[in-house]
Amino acid sequence: MKLFRTLATAFSLAALCMLYTPSAMADDWNRETIVTINAPIEVPGVGQHILPAGTYVFKILDSLSDRHIVQIFNQDKTHVFTTILAIPNYRLHATDKTVISFRERPAGEPEALRGWFYPGRQWGEEFVYAKPRATQLAKETNEAVLSTSEEMESAPIEALRTAPVAAVAPTGEPVELAKVVEPPPAETDAAPVTMAAAALPKTASSLPLIGLVGLLGLVGSFVLSLKSKRAA
Repeated sequence: MKLFRTLATAFSLAALCMLYTPSAMADDWNRETIVTINAPIEVPGVGQHILPAGTYVFKILDSLSDRHIVQIFNQDKTHVFTTILAIPNYRLHATDKTVISFRERPAGEPEALRGWFYPGRQWGEEFVYAKPRATQLAKETNEAVLSTSEEMESAPIEALRTAPVAAVAPTGEPVELAKVVEPPPAETDAAPVTMAAAALPKTASSLPLIGLVGLLGLVGSFVLSLKSKRAA
């Protein structure tokens, strides 16, 4: 009887693990993050795209090996403010909190969104601006900025997947991407793994797997019962 209870407990724990795994995987895949800002900020888009102070949701729409596509929603996720192209960037130490970085602007001007790191990850997002705005930001901040010739806000998602990405210096001259994006140390993986667009949503069901575990539990109980009777 004691062995049966132990076996039943083990099967129950396995079933619970299967029940919660899909939700955790979905969160990790799209990295949905609620961000509250207390002052207006500039985000990549056509011209100057300003988000007023408030609460927003950042999500990964698509994750390729050398670039990511990020969307910024309103708090209840009923409206997309902007769809942004980003290049994976590396940090030496991961933190347990979301990190959002900005480019400093002249007094009175909203800070410009630069990067986003999800909790627990060393790979984050370095945002790409349309080339005219990237050139202006590089001059204002005196640092290189990622740029693309694609008009991101009006471009279809397919175009962002293949849009050319470069870096522009404060002088307006092109520079190597390594001047903006931190490459990983030699002992780490060269790039994040490409993620499938068909990842399970949060509502994906684990009932078939749980049913299988339950069936195995019943079979195990039946076998133990037969052995007990034979032993008696």
